Amino acid sequence: MLVLGFETSCDETGVALCTTGGQVLAQALHSQISMHKDYGGVVPELASRDHIRRLVPLMNQVLADSGKSLTDVDAIAVTTGPGLPGALMAGTAFATSLAMGLGKPVIPVHHLEGHLLSPLLSATPPAFPFTALLVSGGHSQLMGVENLGHYALLGETLDDAAGEAFDKTAKMIGLPYPGGPALSKLAEQGNANRFKLPRPMLHSGDYNFSFSGLKTAVLTTAMKLAGVAQPTETMVLNDQDKADLCASFQAAIVEVLVKKSIAATRANGHKRLVVAGGVGANKQLRHSLTEAAAQRGIEVYFPELALCTDNGAMIAFAAAMRLKANPALLSQLDYSMQTKPRCAIPGLQGS
Repeated sequence: MLVLGFETSCDETGVALCTTGGQVLAQALHSQISMHKDYGGVVPELASRDHIRRLVPLMNQVLADSGKSLTDVDAIAVTTGPGLPGALMAGTAFATSLAMGLGKPVIPVHHLEGHLLSPLLSATPPAFPFTALLVSGGHSQLMGVENLGHYALLGETLDDAAGEAFDKTAKMIGLPYPGGPALSKLAEQGNANRFKLPRPMLHSGDYNFSFSGLKTAVLTTAMKLAGVAQPTETMVLNDQDKADLCASFQAAIVEVLVKKSIAATRANGHKRLVVAGGVGANKQLRHSLTEAAAQRGIEVYFPELALCTDNGAMIAFAAAMRLKANPALLSQLDYSMQTKPRCAIPGLQGS
């Protein structure tokens, strides 16, 4: 069976066609980075309007690349939350209308479950059960994953998520949008040992995270380097100071993520650790986590770099897995889809 998936939760429009056997036949993605760059962040109204413009061309591209037509599609999948309300509405309205016109079922997909399951699309996918570190832009969570739809929340961020901390810190020291990738790239040229930044909640005894204090420590350090008494949008730092501050900041976040992820995996009795979400593309996190896990006999699985960002493939695949597990979904023609900008992953215990 074929599932056509749509992702429009924030600033990427993704479309993909996937089989219930887990094969992605084709996918297409449009990023809005260039449009939002002048504003230093995502403008929700612009994002929503751009999704509307992109959905049909991207869908046609996917169908052409796969050699399939809409009549070959068995089900439509779409992200219904969490995300920006207008952006979610654009994708959900389009996908639901398309499904209704085709007389096919529409399967709602939770954005974070899409990320969570995306490593299963890799050439060497992990087997259930496993521990998962989900680190996307607005979320940092550790979960125990027994099977599809059976998840246990082990810990989560109490304030800023890791991705948010990266973006906000980058903006604070004058790096261009999108800040996270720019910060990580500059960190490669810096000395991670120069500034002694805090490792929040490293020894808290649980699996929760907190990165707002780290962000504040970076601000204080940047103010000292710039010689200013109050934070400003024009703090002037030389190139080496910026690189060293970025490297020190990244090292602090990576150390916390690595130690808590390894501890949670061992406490679960799991031998597999899955990392998903945008921060999963971070080179230092990949290196440090792989090294630490190997020392403890744990296998680490990352999604392909192209699947770390928001994309249609993970949405189509998540729906395909649910359809394979429950073929009765094919006969459930419910077109009253509702967006849920804030919602927990279905089956998540402890949230």
